[in-house]
Amino acid sequence: MVTNLPAEARAKWIKVMEARTIEEKIRALEEFLSAVPKHKGTANLRLWATRRLAELREELEERRRRRTGRGVSFFVEKEGAGQIVVIGPPNAGKSLLVNRLTGAKTVVADYPFSTQFPVPGMLRYEDIYFQLIDTPPLVPGTSYFSRVIGLVRNSDAIVIVLDNTDDPVQEYVELLKIFEDNGILLKKPRGRVVIERERMGKTGVRVTLMGRLYGATIDDIRKLLESYHIYNAHVKIYGDVTLDDVEQAIFENRVYKPSIIIINKAETSIVKARRAAETLRKMTSGSPIILGSAKLNKGFEKLGRIIFNVLEIIRIYTKQPNGDIAEKPLILKKGSTVYDVARSIHRDFVEKFLYAKIWGPSAKYPGERVGLNHVVEDGDIVEIRIRG
Repeated sequence: MVTNLPAEARAKWIKVMEARTIEEKIRALEEFLSAVPKHKGTANLRLWATRRLAELREELEERRRRRTGRGVSFFVEKEGAGQIVVIGPPNAGKSLLVNRLTGAKTVVADYPFSTQFPVPGMLRYEDIYFQLIDTPPLVPGTSYFSRVIGLVRNSDAIVIVLDNTDDPVQEYVELLKIFEDNGILLKKPRGRVVIERERMGKTGVRVTLMGRLYGATIDDIRKLLESYHIYNAHVKIYGDVTLDDVEQAIFENRVYKPSIIIINKAETSIVKARRAAETLRKMTSGSPIILGSAKLNKGFEKLGRIIFNVLEIIRIYTKQPNGDIAEKPLILKKGSTVYDVARSIHRDFVEKFLYAKIWGPSAKYPGERVGLNHVVEDGDIVEIRIRG
Protein backbone atom coordinates (compact mmCIF):
# COMPACT_ATOMS: atom_id res chain seq x y z
CA MET A 1 0.00 0.00 0.00
CA VAL A 2 1.29 3.43 -0.94
CA THR A 3 -0.59 5.15 1.83
CA ASN A 4 -0.93 2.32 4.39
CA LEU A 5 -4.63 3.03 4.63
CA PRO A 6 -6.59 1.11 7.23
CA ALA A 7 -9.67 -0.83 6.15
CA GLU A 8 -12.01 1.89 7.44
CA ALA A 9 -10.36 4.56 5.26
CA ARG A 10 -10.44 2.29 2.21
CA ALA A 11 -14.16 1.73 2.77
CA LYS A 12 -14.69 5.49 3.07
CA TRP A 13 -12.82 6.06 -0.21
CA ILE A 14 -15.13 3.60 -1.95
CA LYS A 15 -18.01 5.86 -0.89
CA VAL A 16 -16.18 8.85 -2.40
CA MET A 17 -15.89 7.05 -5.74
CA GLU A 18 -19.52 5.93 -5.66
CA ALA A 19 -20.87 9.40 -4.81
CA ARG A 20 -22.90 10.93 -7.64
CA THR A 21 -23.88 14.42 -6.52
CA ILE A 22 -21.57 17.17 -5.28
CA GLU A 23 -23.27 17.07 -1.89
CA GLU A 24 -22.65 13.31 -1.64
CA LYS A 25 -19.02 13.75 -2.69
CA ILE A 26 -18.46 16.43 -0.04
CA ARG A 27 -19.94 14.30 2.74
CA ALA A 28 -18.03 11.21 1.61
CA LEU A 29 -14.74 13.13 1.34
CA GLU A 30 -15.22 14.62 4.82
CA GLU A 31 -15.75 11.12 6.22
CA PHE A 32 -12.72 9.83 4.30
CA LEU A 33 -10.47 12.55 5.73
CA SER A 34 -11.63 11.76 9.25
CA ALA A 35 -10.66 8.12 8.73
CA VAL A 36 -7.20 8.72 7.21
CA PRO A 37 -4.49 8.50 9.89
CA LYS A 38 -2.08 11.42 10.16
CA HIS A 39 1.45 10.31 9.38
CA LYS A 40 4.17 10.97 6.80
CA GLY A 41 2.89 8.33 4.40
CA THR A 42 -0.54 9.96 4.12
CA ALA A 43 0.53 13.62 4.15
CA ASN A 44 0.23 14.15 0.39
CA LEU A 45 -3.06 12.27 0.24
CA ARG A 46 -4.55 14.33 3.06
CA LEU A 47 -3.34 17.56 1.42
CA TRP A 48 -4.92 16.59 -1.89
CA ALA A 49 -8.18 15.52 -0.23
CA THR A 50 -8.37 18.82 1.68
CA ARG A 51 -7.85 20.82 -1.52
CA ARG A 52 -10.34 18.67 -3.41
CA LEU A 53 -12.88 19.26 -0.65
CA ALA A 54 -12.38 23.03 -0.99
CA GLU A 55 -12.85 22.77 -4.78
CA LEU A 56 -16.09 20.82 -4.36
CA ARG A 57 -17.45 23.34 -1.86
CA GLU A 58 -16.66 26.17 -4.28
CA GLU A 59 -18.29 24.25 -7.11
CA LEU A 60 -21.40 23.72 -4.98
CA GLU A 61 -21.55 27.42 -4.15
CA GLU A 62 -21.10 28.28 -7.83
CA ARG A 63 -23.99 26.05 -8.84
CA ARG A 64 -26.16 27.71 -6.24
CA ARG A 65 -25.23 31.12 -7.68
CA ARG A 66 -26.14 29.94 -11.17
CA ARG A 67 -29.52 28.69 -9.99
CA THR A 68 -30.27 32.05 -8.43
CA GLY A 69 -28.86 34.00 -11.36
CA ARG A 70 -25.95 35.43 -9.38
CA GLY A 71 -22.41 35.41 -10.73
CA VAL A 72 -20.73 33.83 -13.76
CA SER A 73 -20.05 30.10 -14.06
CA PHE A 74 -16.49 28.74 -14.24
CA PHE A 75 -17.71 25.37 -15.52
CA VAL A 76 -16.99 24.84 -19.23
CA GLU A 77 -18.47 21.76 -20.87
CA LYS A 78 -15.96 19.93 -23.04
CA GLU A 79 -16.38 20.15 -26.80
CA GLY A 80 -14.35 19.02 -29.78
CA ALA A 81 -11.37 16.68 -29.84
CA GLY A 82 -9.81 18.09 -26.67
CA GLN A 83 -10.14 20.85 -24.10
CA ILE A 84 -7.05 23.04 -23.85
CA VAL A 85 -6.82 25.56 -21.00
CA VAL A 86 -4.76 28.67 -21.79
CA ILE A 87 -2.83 29.72 -18.69
CA GLY A 88 -0.41 32.53 -17.93
CA PRO A 89 0.49 35.55 -15.78
CA PRO A 90 -1.34 38.90 -16.05
CA ASN A 91 -0.99 40.74 -19.37
CA ALA A 92 0.80 37.86 -21.12
CA GLY A 93 -1.62 38.11 -24.04
CA LYS A 94 -3.81 35.03 -23.45
CA SER A 95 -7.07 36.73 -24.39
CA LEU A 96 -5.78 38.20 -27.63
CA LEU A 97 -4.23 34.85 -28.53
CA VAL A 98 -7.50 32.94 -28.04
CA ASN A 99 -9.34 35.67 -29.96
CA ARG A 100 -6.91 35.43 -32.90
CA LEU A 101 -6.99 31.63 -33.03
CA THR A 102 -10.70 31.02 -32.49
CA GLY A 103 -12.60 34.27 -32.93
CA ALA A 104 -13.97 33.96 -29.38
CA LYS A 105 -15.16 37.22 -27.85
CA THR A 106 -12.50 37.48 -25.17
CA VAL A 107 -11.82 40.60 -23.11
CA VAL A 108 -8.70 42.14 -24.66
CA ALA A 109 -7.24 45.05 -22.67
CA ASP A 110 -3.82 46.52 -21.84
CA TYR A 111 -4.33 46.25 -18.08
CA PRO A 112 -3.99 43.15 -15.86
CA PHE A 113 -6.89 40.98 -14.64
CA SER A 114 -9.24 42.13 -17.41
CA THR A 115 -10.30 38.48 -17.82
CA GLN A 116 -12.34 37.39 -14.81
CA PHE A 117 -14.09 34.27 -16.10
CA PRO A 118 -13.29 31.55 -18.68
CA VAL A 119 -14.11 32.14 -22.35
CA PRO A 120 -14.08 29.14 -24.74
CA GLY A 121 -13.38 29.16 -28.47
CA MET A 122 -12.86 26.50 -31.13
CA LEU A 123 -9.59 26.05 -33.05
CA ARG A 124 -9.89 24.10 -36.29
CA TYR A 125 -7.27 21.51 -37.24
CA GLU A 126 -7.91 19.63 -40.48
CA ASP A 127 -11.27 17.91 -39.94
CA ILE A 128 -11.52 18.32 -36.15
CA TYR A 129 -11.72 21.14 -33.60
CA PHE A 130 -9.95 21.81 -30.32
CA GLN A 131 -11.56 23.84 -27.55
CA LEU A 132 -9.30 26.61 -26.25
CA ILE A 133 -10.30 28.31 -22.99
CA ASP A 134 -9.10 31.78 -22.05
CA THR A 135 -8.74 32.05 -18.26
CA PRO A 136 -8.08 34.67 -15.61
CA PRO A 137 -4.40 35.01 -14.61
CA LEU A 138 -3.21 32.14 -12.43
CA VAL A 139 -2.25 34.13 -9.34
CA PRO A 140 -2.48 32.60 -5.83
CA GLY A 141 -4.70 34.57 -3.47
CA THR A 142 -7.19 35.72 -6.11
CA SER A 143 -10.82 34.84 -5.56
CA TYR A 144 -10.91 32.54 -8.59
CA PHE A 145 -7.51 30.83 -8.17
CA SER A 146 -8.82 27.42 -7.08
CA ARG A 147 -11.45 27.46 -9.82
CA VAL A 148 -8.79 28.05 -12.49
CA ILE A 149 -6.81 25.15 -10.98
CA GLY A 150 -10.00 23.10 -11.27
CA LEU A 151 -10.23 23.98 -14.97
CA VAL A 152 -6.63 22.83 -15.43
CA ARG A 153 -7.22 19.52 -13.63
CA ASN A 154 -10.28 18.87 -15.81
CA SER A 155 -8.53 19.79 -19.06
CA ASP A 156 -6.82 17.55 -21.59
CA ALA A 157 -3.77 19.79 -21.98
CA ILE A 158 -2.42 23.25 -21.13
CA VAL A 159 -1.11 26.10 -23.24
CA ILE A 160 1.19 28.27 -21.13
CA VAL A 161 1.50 31.83 -22.44
CA LEU A 162 4.61 33.71 -21.29
CA ASP A 163 5.41 37.41 -21.78
CA ASN A 164 8.60 38.12 -23.73
CA THR A 165 8.59 41.74 -22.52
CA ASP A 166 9.02 40.44 -18.96
CA ASP A 167 11.06 37.39 -17.86
CA PRO A 168 9.46 34.33 -19.51
CA VAL A 169 11.77 31.84 -17.81
CA GLN A 170 10.98 33.19 -14.33
CA GLU A 171 7.27 33.25 -15.18
CA TYR A 172 7.46 29.57 -16.13
CA VAL A 173 9.31 28.69 -12.91
CA GLU A 174 6.60 30.40 -10.85
CA LEU A 175 3.80 28.67 -12.73
CA LEU A 176 5.57 25.31 -12.41
CA LYS A 177 5.73 25.76 -8.62
CA ILE A 178 2.02 26.60 -8.51
CA PHE A 179 1.14 23.48 -10.49
CA GLU A 180 3.38 21.22 -8.40
CA ASP A 181 1.88 22.58 -5.18
CA ASN A 182 -1.55 21.65 -6.51
CA GLY A 183 -0.69 18.13 -7.68
CA ILE A 184 -0.43 18.93 -11.41
CA LEU A 185 2.60 17.53 -13.23
CA LEU A 186 3.84 19.18 -16.42
CA LYS A 187 6.75 16.80 -16.91
CA LYS A 188 5.72 13.37 -18.07
CA PRO A 189 6.66 10.90 -15.30
CA ARG A 190 8.81 7.88 -16.05
CA GLY A 191 5.70 5.79 -15.74
CA ARG A 192 2.04 6.63 -15.37
CA VAL A 193 -1.27 4.84 -15.02
CA VAL A 194 -4.60 5.92 -16.44
CA ILE A 195 -7.72 4.26 -15.04
CA GLU A 196 -10.84 4.78 -17.12
CA ARG A 197 -13.82 3.56 -15.13
CA GLU A 198 -16.70 2.16 -17.17
CA ARG A 199 -20.03 2.55 -15.47
CA MET A 200 -22.19 0.88 -18.11
CA GLY A 201 -22.18 -2.85 -18.79
CA LYS A 202 -20.01 -5.56 -17.31
CA THR A 203 -16.66 -5.23 -19.03
CA GLY A 204 -14.42 -6.35 -16.18
CA VAL A 205 -10.95 -4.92 -15.65
CA ARG A 206 -8.95 -4.66 -18.87
CA VAL A 207 -5.24 -3.83 -18.80
CA THR A 208 -3.36 -2.41 -21.78
CA LEU A 209 0.41 -2.50 -21.38
CA MET A 210 2.19 0.26 -23.29
CA GLY A 211 5.10 -0.04 -20.89
CA ARG A 212 6.30 -2.43 -18.17
CA LEU A 213 4.78 -3.57 -14.88
CA TYR A 214 7.36 -4.31 -12.16
CA GLY A 215 6.90 -6.61 -9.16
CA ALA A 216 3.30 -7.46 -9.96
CA THR A 217 1.03 -9.17 -12.45
CA ILE A 218 -2.06 -8.08 -14.32
CA ASP A 219 -4.06 -10.28 -11.95
CA ASP A 220 -2.63 -8.27 -9.02
CA ILE A 221 -3.98 -5.11 -10.68
CA ARG A 222 -7.44 -6.66 -10.97
CA LYS A 223 -7.39 -7.71 -7.31
CA LEU A 224 -6.27 -4.25 -6.20
CA LEU A 225 -9.04 -2.50 -8.14
CA GLU A 226 -11.64 -4.98 -6.90
CA SER A 227 -10.57 -4.19 -3.32
CA TYR A 228 -11.72 -0.63 -4.08
CA HIS A 229 -14.94 -1.95 -5.67
CA ILE A 230 -13.74 -1.11 -9.18
CA TYR A 231 -15.01 -4.00 -11.28
CA ASN A 232 -15.30 -2.38 -14.72
CA ALA A 233 -12.35 -0.33 -15.95
CA HIS A 234 -9.69 0.03 -18.60
CA VAL A 235 -6.23 0.39 -17.06
CA LYS A 236 -3.58 1.86 -19.38
CA ILE A 237 0.05 1.56 -18.32
CA TYR A 238 2.66 3.85 -19.86
CA GLY A 239 6.36 3.53 -19.13
CA ASP A 240 7.68 1.72 -16.04
CA VAL A 241 5.18 1.35 -13.20
CA THR A 242 4.60 -0.66 -10.04
CA LEU A 243 1.46 -1.74 -8.24
CA ASP A 244 1.91 1.30 -5.97
CA ASP A 245 1.61 3.54 -9.04
CA VAL A 246 -1.65 1.83 -9.94
CA GLU A 247 -3.03 2.47 -6.46
CA GLN A 248 -1.90 6.10 -6.61
CA ALA A 249 -3.90 6.47 -9.83
CA ILE A 250 -7.04 5.34 -8.01
CA PHE A 251 -6.88 8.47 -5.88
CA GLU A 252 -5.98 10.76 -8.81
CA ASN A 253 -4.30 13.17 -6.38
CA ARG A 254 -1.48 13.84 -8.86
CA VAL A 255 -2.29 14.27 -12.54
CA TYR A 256 -0.07 14.77 -15.57
CA LYS A 257 -1.08 17.42 -18.07
CA PRO A 258 0.79 17.72 -21.36
CA SER A 259 1.74 21.33 -22.00
CA ILE A 260 2.69 23.66 -24.84
CA ILE A 261 4.69 26.80 -24.11
CA ILE A 262 4.11 29.98 -26.09
CA ILE A 263 6.56 32.86 -25.71
CA ASN A 264 4.25 35.68 -26.75
CA LYS A 265 5.27 39.15 -27.95
CA ALA A 266 8.34 37.59 -29.56
CA GLU A 267 8.37 40.47 -32.04
CA THR A 268 9.67 42.78 -29.29
CA SER A 269 13.01 40.92 -29.23
CA ILE A 270 13.43 37.70 -31.18
CA VAL A 271 16.92 37.24 -29.71
CA LYS A 272 15.55 37.35 -26.16
CA ALA A 273 12.73 34.97 -27.09
CA ARG A 274 15.15 32.46 -28.59
CA ARG A 275 17.39 32.55 -25.51
CA ALA A 276 14.38 31.98 -23.26
CA ALA A 277 13.24 29.09 -25.46
CA GLU A 278 16.68 27.49 -25.26
CA THR A 279 16.61 27.65 -21.46
CA LEU A 280 13.07 26.34 -21.25
CA ARG A 281 13.85 23.37 -23.50
CA LYS A 282 16.44 22.23 -20.95
CA MET A 283 13.92 22.62 -18.12
CA THR A 284 10.86 21.02 -19.67
CA SER A 285 12.22 17.77 -21.17
CA GLY A 286 10.28 17.93 -24.39
CA SER A 287 7.34 20.35 -24.11
CA PRO A 288 6.82 22.05 -27.49
CA ILE A 289 7.81 25.74 -27.48
CA ILE A 290 6.39 28.31 -29.88
CA LEU A 291 7.75 31.81 -30.45
CA GLY A 292 4.87 33.94 -31.63
CA SER A 293 3.01 37.21 -31.62
CA ALA A 294 -0.69 37.40 -30.86
CA LYS A 295 -0.58 41.08 -31.81
CA LEU A 296 0.69 40.26 -35.33
CA ASN A 297 -1.08 36.87 -35.41
CA LYS A 298 2.15 35.13 -36.41
CA GLY A 299 3.93 31.98 -35.30
CA PHE A 300 0.90 29.78 -34.58
CA GLU A 301 0.46 28.03 -37.92
CA LYS A 302 1.50 24.63 -36.51
CA LEU A 303 -0.34 24.89 -33.19
CA GLY A 304 -3.18 22.57 -34.28
CA ARG A 305 -0.76 19.81 -35.24
CA ILE A 306 1.22 20.32 -32.03
CA ILE A 307 -1.94 20.04 -29.90
CA PHE A 308 -2.93 16.89 -31.80
CA ASN A 309 0.46 15.34 -31.05
CA VAL A 310 0.66 16.24 -27.35
CA LEU A 311 -2.86 14.93 -26.73
CA GLU A 312 -1.73 11.57 -28.15
CA ILE A 313 -5.03 11.04 -29.92
CA ILE A 314 -6.04 9.37 -33.16
CA ARG A 315 -8.94 9.76 -35.60
CA ILE A 316 -10.91 6.66 -36.54
CA TYR A 317 -13.45 6.77 -39.35
CA THR A 318 -16.28 4.27 -39.06
CA LYS A 319 -17.99 2.59 -41.97
CA GLN A 320 -21.20 0.63 -42.14
CA PRO A 321 -21.15 -2.63 -44.13
CA ASN A 322 -21.63 -1.69 -47.80
CA GLY A 323 -22.09 1.91 -46.67
CA ASP A 324 -20.26 5.22 -46.81
CA ILE A 325 -17.40 6.29 -44.59
CA ALA A 326 -18.45 8.65 -41.78
CA GLU A 327 -17.24 12.21 -42.30
CA LYS A 328 -16.84 12.89 -38.56
CA PRO A 329 -14.16 10.72 -36.96
CA LEU A 330 -14.15 9.11 -33.54
CA ILE A 331 -11.46 10.62 -31.32
CA LEU A 332 -9.58 7.98 -29.33
CA LYS A 333 -6.30 7.79 -27.44
CA LYS A 334 -3.21 6.26 -29.00
CA GLY A 335 -3.08 2.58 -28.16
CA SER A 336 -6.85 2.15 -28.53
CA THR A 337 -8.15 -1.09 -29.96
CA VAL A 338 -11.11 -2.25 -32.01
CA TYR A 339 -12.76 -2.89 -28.64
CA ASP A 340 -12.63 0.84 -27.90
CA VAL A 341 -13.99 1.65 -31.36
CA ALA A 342 -16.88 -0.78 -30.94
CA ARG A 343 -17.72 0.52 -27.47
CA SER A 344 -17.61 4.13 -28.70
CA ILE A 345 -20.25 3.30 -31.29
CA HIS A 346 -22.52 1.34 -28.94
CA ARG A 347 -21.80 -0.89 -25.95
CA ASP A 348 -23.85 -3.71 -27.53
CA PHE A 349 -21.32 -3.86 -30.36
CA VAL A 350 -18.82 -5.51 -28.01
CA GLU A 351 -21.22 -8.22 -26.88
CA LYS A 352 -22.44 -8.93 -30.44
CA PHE A 353 -19.03 -8.54 -32.09
CA LEU A 354 -18.08 -10.97 -34.87
CA TYR A 355 -15.09 -9.29 -36.52
CA ALA A 356 -13.91 -5.96 -37.92
CA LYS A 357 -12.48 -4.97 -41.28
CA ILE A 358 -9.71 -2.37 -41.37
CA TRP A 359 -8.46 -0.05 -44.09
CA GLY A 360 -5.58 2.27 -43.29
CA PRO A 361 -2.21 2.44 -41.50
CA SER A 362 -2.82 -0.42 -39.06
CA ALA A 363 -4.03 -2.88 -41.72
CA LYS A 364 -1.63 -5.35 -43.30
CA TYR A 365 -3.77 -5.14 -46.42
CA PRO A 366 -6.99 -3.25 -47.31
CA GLY A 367 -10.01 -4.75 -45.62
CA GLU A 368 -8.02 -6.96 -43.22
CA ARG A 369 -10.20 -8.93 -40.79
CA VAL A 370 -9.22 -8.35 -37.16
CA GLY A 371 -10.49 -8.98 -33.63
CA LEU A 372 -11.24 -6.77 -30.64
CA ASN A 373 -7.60 -6.60 -29.53
CA HIS A 374 -6.30 -5.14 -32.79
CA VAL A 375 -4.59 -1.77 -32.11
CA VAL A 376 -5.87 0.94 -34.44
CA GLU A 377 -3.95 3.94 -35.78
CA ASP A 378 -4.75 7.48 -36.87
CA GLY A 379 -6.67 7.53 -40.13
CA ASP A 380 -7.93 3.95 -39.96
CA ILE A 381 -11.32 3.13 -41.46
CA VAL A 382 -13.13 0.53 -39.36
CA GLU A 383 -16.13 -1.56 -40.34
CA ILE A 384 -17.58 -3.67 -37.53
CA ARG A 385 -19.68 -6.76 -38.14
CA ILE A 386 -22.02 -7.92 -35.39
CA ARG A 387 -24.49 -10.76 -34.85
CA GLY A 388 -28.12 -10.22 -35.68
